[in-house]
Amino acid sequence: MTEPLLKIENLSVDFKGADRVIHAVKQVSLDVNRGETMALVGESGSGKSVTAHSILRLLPYPQASHPCGAIYFDNLETLAATSDQIRSLRGNKIGMIFQEPMTAFNPLQTIERQINEVLILHKGLSDSQAGQRTRELLELVGIENAAQRMSSYPHELSGGQRQRAMIAMALANNPELLVADEPTTALDVTVQAQVIDLLKSLQRQFKMTVLLITHDFSVVQKFSDRIAVMYQGEIVETGNSADIFADPQHAYTKLLMRSDPGGEPGPVDSKAATIVKTSNLKVWFPIKKGILKRTVDHVKAVDGITLRVRQGHSLGIVGESGSGKTTLGLAILRLISSKGGIVFQKFAIDGFNQKQMRSLRKEMQVVFQDPFGSLSPRMSIAKIIEEGLDIHKSADKERFEAEIIKVLEEVDLDPDVRHRYPHEFSGGQRQRIAIARALVLKPKLLVLDEPTSSLDRSVQFQVINLLKDLQLKYGITYLFITHDLKIVKALCHEVIVMKSGVVVEAGPAPDVFKNPQQEYTQALLAAAFS
Repeated sequence: MTEPLLKIENLSVDFKGADRVIHAVKQVSLDVNRGETMALVGESGSGKSVTAHSILRLLPYPQASHPCGAIYFDNLETLAATSDQIRSLRGNKIGMIFQEPMTAFNPLQTIERQINEVLILHKGLSDSQAGQRTRELLELVGIENAAQRMSSYPHELSGGQRQRAMIAMALANNPELLVADEPTTALDVTVQAQVIDLLKSLQRQFKMTVLLITHDFSVVQKFSDRIAVMYQGEIVETGNSADIFADPQHAYTKLLMRSDPGGEPGPVDSKAATIVKTSNLKVWFPIKKGILKRTVDHVKAVDGITLRVRQGHSLGIVGESGSGKTTLGLAILRLISSKGGIVFQKFAIDGFNQKQMRSLRKEMQVVFQDPFGSLSPRMSIAKIIEEGLDIHKSADKERFEAEIIKVLEEVDLDPDVRHRYPHEFSGGQRQRIAIARALVLKPKLLVLDEPTSSLDRSVQFQVINLLKDLQLKYGITYLFITHDLKIVKALCHEVIVMKSGVVVEAGPAPDVFKNPQQEYTQALLAAAFS
């Protein structure tokens, strides 16, 4: 039998805090054979990403330490390797796809320059050669208009496009080992399928070994040869994928496998009053060129959308990255400029300025996709939630504390945590905090922009049930922006499907799911439920 390409032996990882030591990984041993895909599966905080980052010594040393263990890549012990040896591996023999491309990319450099750097450093290519190869890589991972997108900065790409660019950079030098840390978390279901097929194809073509870090068993089932399940820093089950899916042994594995969001939306009044509607809503971004920066064309992010949502209902806004669904949500909230009619309750707000909108803000709230980025790292949870109360004077100062405690209890968080800071919480807990921040103002309309995309399936299940309960209790209207059709089916009463800035299909959710009329909708459903 050949020696494994990657061998982890008895690895432990500790993080030193101000008053305690956190044992994140506890004596983990794992072999990854050449040419195979090993899936390391577990929820947030299980230690899977810490294990993977240890391979290339990417942890925040000296806060992180390895009390025991060794990691061998092709017989090189990476924990004991020199800095030069580690640099020769990073991005060359070992490629890495990070979970959060927005933080992994340099915001001050174009995508082309960042991928070029990897090629020039390790392959010695010229600038023109590297640029040509970068364009080929971006085309390979499915980025449209790659030649134009190369000059974009990370913030100018959608979440899915950034993730594809990150994959392109990881594959630039045809690595022997690809460490993929949640590579499909931010991607649409159709793009997930494309990326998985792409990684499979590249793996066969280059005889590449893949260590897949994920919480999504649907991805594991499609892609992996073997599985290792992590729980609280330990591996609790390993085996061939087919065997584990057929007969999981550990209770935690069984829990993960049955945690897909399910059920149906809660009951609603079909004759409820309309709370928000749009008519021929447009958001066009100008494309300017030349020395004088004349407008030569427009990106039609939202192009003539008309919709109506009733009080207490949930509208699912579905589409792939770049379809315009987030832009539509921001336009309805009047956070970006738009043309066309927007009515909230009985107010025609499309002509309102910021001062006029301020009195309505407490009734129109938003939960963003990335709670870590939307919560101030310098403010305690209590201060974050209190800020809205203070701005809108929604309660007396003496009642702030009571309101904060009440809303934390409503989102199933211990009120005693209110004096902690965002970095001390898991992704699911941070998302609950973001929901609490919006909910404390008792809004009539809540726009949820991919609020579960970065969460484990079991945590998604909990958040969806929480949102259902809150809707029944307070009659909140949800605009739920997502690419995850399983969640839409569980939460939303109506659906609109967007593509390239326009609505291609709309209707009651049961009708759209049972009998989709458009080929695009059929493709989305096939990818989600296959």
